[in-house]
Parts: sequence; C-alpha cells; structure tokens
Amino acid sequence: MKISANSVLPARRERIEFVTSDGLTLVGELALPLDTAPVATIICVHPLPTHGGMMDSHVLRKMSWRLPALANVGVLRFNTRGTTSAAGTSDGAFDESRGEGLDLQAAVAWAVARGLTNLWLVGWSFGTDVVLRHGDIDPVRGAILLSPPLRFTSVEELKKWNNSPRKITALVPEHDDFLPPAPARAAFAVVPGIDVVVVDEAGHLWVGEKFVTRVLDEIVQRVNPPAYPLASEWDGPMEKWSDL
Repeated sequence: MKISANSVLPARRERIEFVTSDGLTLVGELALPLDTAPVATIICVHPLPTHGGMMDSHVLRKMSWRLPALANVGVLRFNTRGTTSAAGTSDGAFDESRGEGLDLQAAVAWAVARGLTNLWLVGWSFGTDVVLRHGDIDPVRGAILLSPPLRFTSVEELKKWNNSPRKITALVPEHDDFLPPAPARAAFAVVPGIDVVVVDEAGHLWVGEKFVTRVLDEIVQRVNPPAYPLASEWDGPMEKWSDL
C-alpha cells in the first residue's frame, strides 16, 4: 500500500515526561520500532512556539509515524518550555533558545538513561538555533538542521562547532523565507565542516509530501544508511491520521 501524507505505521509509542536541571517538567513522546531496539534515535527540537511550532509540527510528527517502521530509527519529540500540543503543555515560558538549551540537554540525558544509543539531533527552524547553541554535547553523534534561520545563534557560537567531532548537515530550502541558499552558504562558511544541502523548490515549512520524503531520506541517509532510501510502500498494518 502506498505511504501517503497521513499514513501512520506501526511503532511502540509512549507518552513521556522528564525534568530539566532548572526543575521544569516537559512532555513528549517516544516512538520506537515495534519488535526491535532502534539502531539510532533522533531527538527533535520543534519550530518557534510563539508562531505555532510544537512537537506535532508536521514534519516531526511524520518522522514518528514512519521512521521506526521503515528505518528502525527511534524518534523522541518533546515540547520545549511553555509549549503546548495534544500531548500537553510543558512547564515554563519561551526563552528565545536560552532556557531551551536546558530542555534539549534534559532530553538527551533522558534518552541516555533510557538506554538509547546512537543519538542524533534534528532541529527545525527555531529548533536549529537551540541545537547550534546547546547541542554540542556527548553522546550526541551529529545533527540535521531543517530551515536554519540563524536568528539567535551568534557567529562566535557557530564557530565553536569547528572544534566538535559531531557531523552537521543543514538542509536549506531553495525558497526559504528567512535564510535562503546564498546567505546560508555565506553564514555557514565559518564552519567548513557543515554540509549545506540546498533542496530545490522547497520552502521553509516543507509543505508537500515530496519535500517531507526528501527530509526523511536525508535524515536516514545519515543516521542509518542501510535503510536509505526509504520505502514508499508498506505491506503491513497502517492507520490513517484523520486531521490532515
């Protein structure tokens, strides 16, 4: 059966909570392969919550719907401080990617305590600033940045990645509203090790199934290469999400 925009493939899904070092309780979800341990787990940091970003932002939710079954990859999504989704509301208030660094660090620590290995970060828009400012930590293996606006990340913070062993890929949409390809390449030039990949025809929000598929393929190619490219069909149980 063809995998479509609202296809939900089998996984072990559980609602999770964890506490930050400054005492806030954050809510989220962990999606794991149905019958095996994941070969890698991605920790997702969502777009700007003051403009509707949350753990259910569509690309992140589709990662949780597909990657456990198609790529044997776990997906940990959570609401940063003060953010609300169907899973609930995380404590605290929006902090312009400062306090959100504690949120990310708490998510990584929770994943380690859970026994998850081969951890990667995926930030989208605002989430990329959180990753760039706070994600250079053990045991993270690397990061994939979706539509990085570099709104809160300083040049000095960016340059610190020159001393990091972690691999970073920046997926830059051709028609990004905030940091299109030419200025993105110029901005990231201070860290030659960052792989800037321009996605033709895409926009900042990755609207359109072909762009979601491209994002998921780019992630899997880095975190579990044998599963690349992702299958476009599924012959097992499949649910359909009803709000799309």
